[in-house]
Amino acid sequence: MSETALPQGSAKPPPAETLRRIERHAGALATSAVARMDETLPWFRALPADQRSWVMLVAQAGVRSLVEWLRSGGAIEDSTQEISDEVFAAAPRALARSITLTQTVQLIKVTIDVAEAEVAVLAAPGEEEPLLQAILKFSREIAFSAARVYARAAESRGAWDARLQALLVDALLRGDSSDVLASRAAALGWADAPPVAVVVGRSPGGDITAVLHAVYRAARRGRIEVIGGVHGDRLVVVMGGAADPVATATSLAASFGEGPIVVGPAVPSLDQATESARAALAGFRAAPAWPGAPNPVSADDLLPERTLAGDMEARRKLRHDAYGALSRAGGGLLDTLDAFFAAGGVLESAARELFVHPNTIRYRLKRVAEVTGLSPLDGRDAFALRLALAVGRLDPAT
Repeated sequence: MSETALPQGSAKPPPAETLRRIERHAGALATSAVARMDETLPWFRALPADQRSWVMLVAQAGVRSLVEWLRSGGAIEDSTQEISDEVFAAAPRALARSITLTQTVQLIKVTIDVAEAEVAVLAAPGEEEPLLQAILKFSREIAFSAARVYARAAESRGAWDARLQALLVDALLRGDSSDVLASRAAALGWADAPPVAVVVGRSPGGDITAVLHAVYRAARRGRIEVIGGVHGDRLVVVMGGAADPVATATSLAASFGEGPIVVGPAVPSLDQATESARAALAGFRAAPAWPGAPNPVSADDLLPERTLAGDMEARRKLRHDAYGALSRAGGGLLDTLDAFFAAGGVLESAARELFVHPNTIRYRLKRVAEVTGLSPLDGRDAFALRLALAVGRLDPAT
């Protein structure tokens, strides 16, 4: 590199003639850069007029900053960052939301290409190579500045999204109106893909934005929609488009902390997800009563524990779906269950109690399983059925 180049540290500014030439050509240089963008970048041509004007402002600010940077010799790193950051201060923050980081890099490349092509006009005789090296170094600083702008915008957007999602989850838990849920979901870009289910588990702790980012990453791999929020020590996730909610929750399990993960029942849309959220929360509170439960576990599989914990919805479901279904089916199913449980699960003893053949008991127990979905021959299902009989008889009118 020649003595007039701009190395790191103590570099002298280029000759005054070079600076004057750049200042005189600043407007034309910015205009040429924008014209080249229009020629080579199809997406740039599609931008609205106001956004194109913002890009022109940024290009002009870039040329002015280049002159100032050259005048200082680019010797102080802090001033280099400050000058390069001022380039993007010329445009409103909305530009960062309209143009992606990849597109911004394309704009910078086009501008630098135009500046390189004009080096012979901009530089004083003999200063072409040092000026070219200076432009390349300054373009690097501009690229770093663009990355900082987008990083700050992403951090702000991430923090805002986390707050908005927490508000949406809170509205779900409170049972707010469907209009409130719809407006907040729309602000988050939620695509209401059925079915919708809510998952509740322990939060892994740490920064909330990082916790939710892990959930989103897992959701993208599973091709599902998610909205999440951290409430105290609980992580609440709303899943959309999960045909098998429990299986889908298994793919998200690594994003939760230690402890039970409970999946609420699937519902058709977000405005009905309050039911799923309440069931999942009730199941989460009752899950410690079943140490051997699978993880994740369906909230409906925890109906007995939820009933014992005071969940009225679980009590209603046991009474209606089990005891009520057996009452409506008739055929001596309730009496058969009583005799079977009283006999400790011995078919022959139950048959003698009812004066019927053991095969009749077998048939009726099979009917119980068909009517309720719970098999008396399974220990877990038998527990749920015995509790359903007790609940149903405590509230026979309902």
